[in-house]
Amino acid sequence: MSSSKKPVVVYGASGYTGRLVCEYLREYGIAFIAAGRSRDKLQDAMRNHVAGIETADYEVVEVEHSAKALTELFRGASVVLNTVGPFAKFGPEVVQACLAAGCHYTDTTGEQDWLITLDQEFGKAFAKAGLLLAPGLAHMYTTGEISAQLCLETPGLDTLDIAVFWGGSPTIASTQTILVNAAMSKAYHLQQNQYVEWQPDTGLVQLAIPGQHELALALPWGGTSHPVWFKRDPRVANVKVLGGVFNKALMQGVPLIVEAAVKATAGMGSDERYAALAQTAAGVMNSMPPRENPRLNKSVDSVHASGPLGRAHCVIYGNCNYKQTGLLQAFAANWLLQQPPLRAGFASGCQAFGHQALLGALRSFGLVQAPVLTVHTA
Repeated sequence: MSSSKKPVVVYGASGYTGRLVCEYLREYGIAFIAAGRSRDKLQDAMRNHVAGIETADYEVVEVEHSAKALTELFRGASVVLNTVGPFAKFGPEVVQACLAAGCHYTDTTGEQDWLITLDQEFGKAFAKAGLLLAPGLAHMYTTGEISAQLCLETPGLDTLDIAVFWGGSPTIASTQTILVNAAMSKAYHLQQNQYVEWQPDTGLVQLAIPGQHELALALPWGGTSHPVWFKRDPRVANVKVLGGVFNKALMQGVPLIVEAAVKATAGMGSDERYAALAQTAAGVMNSMPPRENPRLNKSVDSVHASGPLGRAHCVIYGNCNYKQTGLLQAFAANWLLQQPPLRAGFASGCQAFGHQALLGALRSFGLVQAPVLTVHTA
């Protein structure tokens, strides 16, 4: 099970996001291993769901989900792109194996508790080894972070009000992650550099979305990655994030589904509760969504940044949020195979590669427009 001839491992390659990661690795000309727990699913995914796979340099590897087996698989590779969630449940073995095998690690998580765990328990070890530990490299987090970083180029702004919206519906894995995370973990925003819990009864919030007259519905969405990434940024003291899909009916159903699942699983042990929540998620979303259409699957990332004597607003309009995620993962691999990250250890995509570089990649592949940035200072 040697990976010495392939520098990149895509773990969870048969899933919706994993397939897109493989597609963009092909476009970058990067050889990769498509890894997961089922060889049959992996082979079917590669042959039937990855555009242009006949021109890719790849191999399929079935692997047991254990730190030992994953370490054996990763040894000889340089970068592991992990798409297997929920990450708080399935991520530890992958991270341990990356550290043992000397591989950079990225994933597509939006689980705030997982980010905090990585920061506290693995960040220093990865930094000491000169390895990158970059969770949450995905549209819902990174594209919004790019908007925030563009705002922060104006000095004196310390508060970020972030909104992330996209068209479409979550994948099977995303639905499971959303439900499990909402039911079993707390969500935080950042207030004066301290984590402050979103109140559990925080319901749907109406937001004015740039570029449209109709209000949209949003949720704290587990707190997202941004408060964790900016907690150690000396420029930033406060971060709040709300997000959602443009489909109002879907948004109205999310709090009801979560509330019912929380009540139904109250008092269960951790493993029993996870199994029950996973079953509920399967009932909500049990089929892969169709391949994204840029005319339908649009995205908006909006950031209002403010300070005592200044304001900035940045909007990035885009399309195909899952394709954005696939590209961001492949871009990270392409960078890491050629040079070290800007920051080793625990880091966001922007901290590891620079927001302008990530923005350039998204624009070059036609996934986002030029940012609309407005600045007002005293």
